[in-house]
Amino acid sequence: MKLSTKGRYAVTAMLDLALHTGKGPITLAEVSGRQHISLSYLEQLFARLRKANLVDSVRGPGGGYELKRPATQISIAEVVLAVNEPITATRCNGKGDCQGGDVCLSHQLWSELSDQIYQFLSGITLDHVIQRDFVQQVAERQNVRFREEDVIAFG
Repeated sequence: MKLSTKGRYAVTAMLDLALHTGKGPITLAEVSGRQHISLSYLEQLFARLRKANLVDSVRGPGGGYELKRPATQISIAEVVLAVNEPITATRCNGKGDCQGGDVCLSHQLWSELSDQIYQFLSGITLDHVIQRDFVQQVAERQNVRFREEDVIAFG
């Protein structure tokens, strides 16, 4: 199974929001700056995340995005599925039409793997990930660099 850029970026952006919960709405420009993800790509992803009720948007000055539920209640699988990223290892995306409309020899094997991947990602919340020491260290490095870039850009 290969997770596309869409799924990986959505998870990364949601982790960024989770790490900055309690600091008010977070702009996509901030997420873009810290995570080096195109702002226009984030706008597309966040439209889907909002439609899936994973984030709230706040308009106006000081606006941005916030998690709709606590990070302890949002699974990685939910985020991936919200951006229409299938969680499947089958060639047919689980449809069972892998070989000219019929099931192929290995369909059941890859289908079982898909189930395992889904169960794994469903059992991990945003909070589980952001509590990891490594993630905290990376986030701190990103915050420092982002603040430094802000100082340089805005004098």
